[in-house]
Amino acid sequence: MKTTTIDLFASALHFHPDGDVRAAERQMTSNGSGAWQIATFHVETDADVHADHWEMHPEAEEAVCCLAGGVRLHFRPNGPGEAEEMVQLQEGTAVIVPRGRWHRLELDAPSDLMSITLRNGTRLEKRTDTL
Repeated sequence: MKTTTIDLFASALHFHPDGDVRAAERQMTSNGSGAWQIATFHVETDADVHADHWEMHPEAEEAVCCLAGGVRLHFRPNGPGEAEEMVQLQEGTAVIVPRGRWHRLELDAPSDLMSITLRNGTRLEKRTDTL
């Protein structure tokens, strides 16, 4: 096997249950492979992080890492009358999103982000509140 570099802003790394690691296309939803995905993104606007959608991963937690810039990660309330929670990430920080927890991102500045999760069953839901 020839060893080559991988552009992490163009491809994702998929870690498969059999121990294989492969460069692959970044995916927002599952391909059924059972692979964990590490994906890195350069984002300029809220549209780049689908701020108009909630996202949820039912089969695994997600590490959301801010490599450069700054973002706010919002958690949808768990029940009626509860408030939305927000965690601010600055360069060099991360947060673990609990399995099954609806979340979304908003930018404070253009940023480089990394997401690590098992995408099996990932769901996106359009926000119905005012943006």
